[in-house]
Amino acid sequence: MTETHVEELVTEPEWEAAYPVMMQLWDDTPRELARGSYLELLHELRDVEGYRLFGLFADGTLVALAGISIRMSTWYGRYCWVYDLVTDREHRSNGYGERLLSFLKRWATEQGCETIALASALDRDDAHRFYEDADMERSSYVFKQRLG
Repeated sequence: MTETHVEELVTEPEWEAAYPVMMQLWDDTPRELARGSYLELLHELRDVEGYRLFGLFADGTLVALAGISIRMSTWYGRYCWVYDLVTDREHRSNGYGERLLSFLKRWATEQGCETIALASALDRDDAHRFYEDADMERSSYVFKQRLG
């Protein structure tokens, strides 16, 4: 039986070890984030947004990641925003994403959050099914415009 646990990744070496899994979020897009830029971004996200990175480990191997922060808004009240949620491609369809999302829901509730929310690209049909199977509802569209 596979033993799993979730731990917060707080050091730069832990973030660096998570880089290959994190970059799988953008496998099907032209987005690239160099390792150095990734580390700088995580530092800034932590300092500005209170970003926290959690990893799910199966038998000691990192198999899934979630980057989150606690936010406030007039719409959601106190909520947990999920920036990143990814399962290593070699370990998908084993329930690891579900376990990590369940952990996040419990953790957010313990932090006094009323809601957990995330954005997902329109073409990510498999991800949408995953979130709906996890009792999350489609509640809005996210609109964006690159500046500059």
